Amino acid sequence: MVSANQEMAVYCFDTLVAHYNSETVPPPAFDEGTHPLFVTWKKAMNGAEPRLRGCIGTLEARCLINGFKDYALTSALRDRRFPPIQAKELPFLECTVSILTDYETAVHYLDWEIGKHGLIIEFTDPDYNTRRSATYLPEVAAHEGWTQMETIDSLMRKAGYNGLINESHRKRLRLTRYKSTLYTMHYSDYISFVKRTRGAVPTVNGTKPTH
Repeated sequence: MVSANQEMAVYCFDTLVAHYNSETVPPPAFDEGTHPLFVTWKKAMNGAEPRLRGCIGTLEARCLINGFKDYALTSALRDRRFPPIQAKELPFLECTVSILTDYETAVHYLDWEIGKHGLIIEFTDPDYNTRRSATYLPEVAAHEGWTQMETIDSLMRKAGYNGLINESHRKRLRLTRYKSTLYTMHYSDYISFVKRTRGAVPTVNGTKPTH
């Protein structure tokens, strides 16, 4: 089984740097495969808790190389919840790559474990008779300190449901649980990696030189 690793996070940083410099992305140092995947960018300043700056991926299997290349940029530049990440923010960024595995249909909406499973919910909005869906990666509920029910209710809101949430609504959810492997790299570690493996520090348009 393929696991998320350092080279995948490096490739996402390479992709973002190449975008700002209008250059070609260096070839990746990991093997091709086909998996669902996500790219998450967070920004940490002045020793504070890293704050989300973008997170987008696919629940369908994608070729890893093109997938990470596409979603590194999509999550950084086109997550509608946030303004696009600017080059000057690079030194404060950390990138988490996730590969999703072990999809299972849950028996009911509490048939999953916090910190172990990611969730996909699907349901029909009773107010508009429209299908809605949303997902949280496995680390979200634990990081937020939510109970299972709080996680489910938050996920329904994320899916766009604004009505009353009660037990009958929760019981009608179709819930798929999954696991993931992930790897997190800070920009400073990326710079160290590039310097060690390529012998030079990348220069980025719109940022101060890194030494």
